[in-house]
Amino acid sequence: MAVQLGDIAPDFVQESTEGTIKFHDWIGDKWAVLFSHPKDFTPVCTTELGAVAKLKPEFDKRNVKVIGLSVDPVTDHRKWAQDIQDTQGAALNFPLLGDADRKVSNLYGMIHPNANDTLTVRSVFVIGPDKKVKLTITYPASTGRNFDEILRVIDSLQLTANHKVATPVNWKDGQDCIIVPSLSDEDAKKLFPKGWKTLKPYLRVTPQPNR
Repeated sequence: MAVQLGDIAPDFVQESTEGTIKFHDWIGDKWAVLFSHPKDFTPVCTTELGAVAKLKPEFDKRNVKVIGLSVDPVTDHRKWAQDIQDTQGAALNFPLLGDADRKVSNLYGMIHPNANDTLTVRSVFVIGPDKKVKLTITYPASTGRNFDEILRVIDSLQLTANHKVATPVNWKDGQDCIIVPSLSDEDAKKLFPKGWKTLKPYLRVTPQPNR
């Protein structure tokens, strides 16, 4: 069964470049991003891990822990880490799971047999402090991920978890939001003192409420 939105993220114990990871305990009360890589010593993965290392302060600012996965053993990860630093100008500063037994890959449905029956695709799972899956994205091995987009989505997930709003197309942190249609105008007045602009009864635009 595929891991779906709203599911409790499967828990696991697996070795990593930073020691044994008990996943739910490792997340604690934070948000988490789990993302997979097809294989060590591959070009696209090398650029991605370097990019995430550089973006780690942005994840930290959002109370998000990041953890990578590859089906190669941890010993290979440690050798690969030097290549990442040499070519990308950033040292690996988050754990990378060694999933040689495919335990985590199979739990999360990261292996798509019609794409490749042994290597993981580029999966992304965003998991909340309640350990529920909030977002999944899947890329083919040939396409590197846009981690600026993943940060943007986390901003939206965290905002909408705490306020009765949704975020419109191409929204970025600080921009106007949409009041959820299920909220009456009467109730909206209490929650949105800055007011809103009604474009349609179901489309009420308001300034971002936590700004």
